Amino acid sequence: MDSTGTESSAGTGAEKGKVAVSLTKATPAPTTAEAPDIQSHDTFVIKKKLSLTAGEYVVSVARPDGSEGEPVAYAREKRLSLRGQVTVYTDASRKSVLADFKGRDHEVGYMYDVRDASGQSFGSFYEDAGGSFLRRTWQVRQPGTMKLTGRERSRVVAFVRFVWEFVPYLEYVPFIWPYRFKYTESGKPLMTVTKKLGLHTRYVLEILAPDIDRRLAIAHTLALDALEVD
Repeated sequence: MDSTGTESSAGTGAEKGKVAVSLTKATPAPTTAEAPDIQSHDTFVIKKKLSLTAGEYVVSVARPDGSEGEPVAYAREKRLSLRGQVTVYTDASRKSVLADFKGRDHEVGYMYDVRDASGQSFGSFYEDAGGSFLRRTWQVRQPGTMKLTGRERSRVVAFVRFVWEFVPYLEYVPFIWPYRFKYTESGKPLMTVTKKLGLHTRYVLEILAPDIDRRLAIAHTLALDALEVD
């Protein structure tokens, strides 16, 4: 048996199996030509950059200690967009699109469709007005796989946010207090988004289910910030 024999073939098979598992049910799955390998990661740090012209974000893989690791995506918010529009890119050059979302009129208010570089929708989300009276509630949909309900964990923080939005002029200022959203399906926790307290706007996205398309999860986390003062 030489170096290209049975052992090498077995290794190739194992690698194929690993890829198949890591992309289970993602619709459609990212390809290596479109994006870095984000589907194999479970925790991300999303940091907002200081900019006078547009909302810009850096998405990094989280290290075990919670700090920012390797950047895997960059996002830019379209200013003066009445319905909210954010594009996520694969690198800082902003030449290759990973995903984007934009609001459209819907019976629930605004529905945000998340699309890939070709314009194909692979998920959506919207704020549940009925469930958001005291605690903000979001519905996240990934066709053919799951329907997540995301709700603020703390009633106290939710109440402070509620009051904040009715104070004159503060409604145009981003809510600075840290908060956490928990996303479930049939009561099972599948994802969390935590806004951290600090000088820079920073979120930690933790995904607990391999089936969740990371692009959809990242896009929705960006929306929590970008749509905050819309």
